[in-house]
Amino acid sequence: MVTIGENLNVINKTIGRAFKERDPKPIQAMAERLAEAKVDFIDINLGPARKDGEELMPWVVKTVQEVTDIPLALDTSNIAAIEAGLKVHKGKAMINSIMARPERYTVMLPICKKYEAYMIALLWGPEGLPRDENERGALAAELLYAANEAGIPNEDIFVDPIITPVNIQQQQVLSTLAFMDMLQDIAPGVKSTCGLSNVSNGPPDHLRPILNQTYMVMLERKGMYSCILDAFDDKIMEMARGGRRDIVEVIYKVMDNEPIDMNSLSKELQDYVKTAKVLLGHTLFSDSWLEI
Repeated sequence: MVTIGENLNVINKTIGRAFKERDPKPIQAMAERLAEAKVDFIDINLGPARKDGEELMPWVVKTVQEVTDIPLALDTSNIAAIEAGLKVHKGKAMINSIMARPERYTVMLPICKKYEAYMIALLWGPEGLPRDENERGALAAELLYAANEAGIPNEDIFVDPIITPVNIQQQQVLSTLAFMDMLQDIAPGVKSTCGLSNVSNGPPDHLRPILNQTYMVMLERKGMYSCILDAFDDKIMEMARGGRRDIVEVIYKVMDNEPIDMNSLSKELQDYVKTAKVLLGHTLFSDSWLEI
């Protein structure tokens, strides 16, 4: 699993203050921690950055690339800020993201091609979040066709089907898995990614890691190429690198509806079985699912 570290984010109070004050030290310290975690990309999330994004993004790119050569994903809704960052980025950058909305992609696809960047194709359409896997498929086909017409090959495109919180949109978890089954038929050779931590956005903090870890295993089995994730979750990074096969195999058994003798499992593996059942809709979500 290719990993994109989500931690250099404006919502982090220390990082947000460093962005505002143009203080390189916390930003570089975070970049060095992400490099130590061995992520494949570092996501620089400025948020909307409407006021000063065009000046801030290239400053952050230069600041980070002074301490690491890990490629960067430039993450903001400010198109001018994206291009300003691409201008100074060393190596092949990533645009996070280009929505499936004509008023956005007609402007951003030529920029992506100009700088030979990777792009995240975000399946957020004119009507917002797609309702099911079929709407995801239609949006993907539209956006990928436009990208190919602009000269961007499938191999440079990471499709993001949009992950939603399991506690409020449990059915969307299943829809995303179903879409992943369709993706290579829609666009052979295309890559994929997602904002993994969105699935656990809302539940108590102590439950978030196991939701993220379990869903990553499910998505990877369905062909997900990469995830934007918490690089400081040691267990999820180990699993992304192919470790903890005991956890992976028990999650697969739940996905395959195989009978599982819970009494034969450790408490740790029992928790992953319960979490997989919640994510698959076998049981209703509640904050106490691990206690039942």
